[in-house]
Amino acid sequence: MSTDVTAKTPAPAPPGRSGPARGGSLLRLVLNGLRRNMRQYGMLIALGLIVALFAVWTDGDLLLPRNVSNLVLQNSYILILAIGMMLVIIAGHIDLSVGSLTAFVGATAAVLTVQHGMSWPLATVICLLAGAVAGAVQGYLIAYFGIPSFIVTLAGMLLFRGLTEILLEGQTLGPFPDGLQKIGNGFLPEVGPDTNYHNLTLLLGLVLIAFAVYQEIRDRRRQQEFSLDVLPRNFFLLKLAAIAAAILVVTLLLASYKGAPIVLIVLGVLVVGYGYVMRNTIFGRHIYAIGGNLPAAKLSGVKDRKVTFCVFLNMGVLAALAGLVVAARLNAASPKAGLNYELEAIASSFIGGASMSGGVGTVLGAIIGGLVLGVLNNGMNLLSVGTDWQQVIKGLALLAAVGFDVWNKRKSGS
Repeated sequence: MSTDVTAKTPAPAPPGRSGPARGGSLLRLVLNGLRRNMRQYGMLIALGLIVALFAVWTDGDLLLPRNVSNLVLQNSYILILAIGMMLVIIAGHIDLSVGSLTAFVGATAAVLTVQHGMSWPLATVICLLAGAVAGAVQGYLIAYFGIPSFIVTLAGMLLFRGLTEILLEGQTLGPFPDGLQKIGNGFLPEVGPDTNYHNLTLLLGLVLIAFAVYQEIRDRRRQQEFSLDVLPRNFFLLKLAAIAAAILVVTLLLASYKGAPIVLIVLGVLVVGYGYVMRNTIFGRHIYAIGGNLPAAKLSGVKDRKVTFCVFLNMGVLAALAGLVVAARLNAASPKAGLNYELEAIASSFIGGASMSGGVGTVLGAIIGGLVLGVLNNGMNLLSVGTDWQQVIKGLALLAAVGFDVWNKRKSGS
């Protein structure tokens, strides 16, 4: 007696949806989405918990508008470095020279503007070009001579630190012109009627909310076009509401003080620009390719040497920008500037989801990782925690992030 098995075969679910035929409930679909983005969502949750805990422990001082503004200003240069470092790590390399290069560029800016009276816009261009040359030289040695990046950038760390001492002759040099100071300490101008808030900051916050919502909707549609699982509609709307609420809270806090710092606008442009490059351009895909599997990337026609060279050139430019920001914020160039900045940038990248083996990471993840460290620093300072214990806690945070990455890889069998 024959059995008609075709009648019992369930029809496949439509693309982009989950149903019984695909063996997934709403809960399973949500858990799968969380698992695919475990590092990024995990760090977002961790950042939220850290903010909540320190807000309680400091009796709300952490979330005072002035402190939120200071938090942005104090960590801006680390976040700039973290963006470039994330690209370096994704490509499978490391850069130990960025802290010293930051100090060298700040010293160069001081010598040009303070000692020689050069206009600050021209000095800024020269400093960025100096960072590009420094990054290009290191990138050339790494990409075309095959010298390990650890060795090249370690030598660069010593070289640029020494050149900084030579330029400044062991002394602090300042102050900088007012225009240059505003890069590190300035705020957007006030416009419009008196509303008890900074109107331009409110407008920028609304634009950012609209942009973030548009990006999420576009990404969801792309996933549906490729028949990928997406969050159920209600969960997706909840995610959009959470993103909008977070941006709105930060916007109101900044708008109730002096408005958005100028360096925050610079950071926003960098995040959007580099995020687009890494997600949507061939160059971004090539960075992931050479970090994820270099032999396969070469067989696919990826020009790994050119990509590596460009990654380090880019890191040099961002280090120069960070050097200008930190010098402008301190209103002086110091031989001791930039100490341990490379470690902060590397830690931000790993905490934000970068993998030790390369090929994994996002620009947004670098920002999240930098904010985790920034909130830890700021919160512990408000609680008068000693610098010794601060180093211990940050070291444990980095160890936990890397340990989680190793555990996640073993669990997934990769």
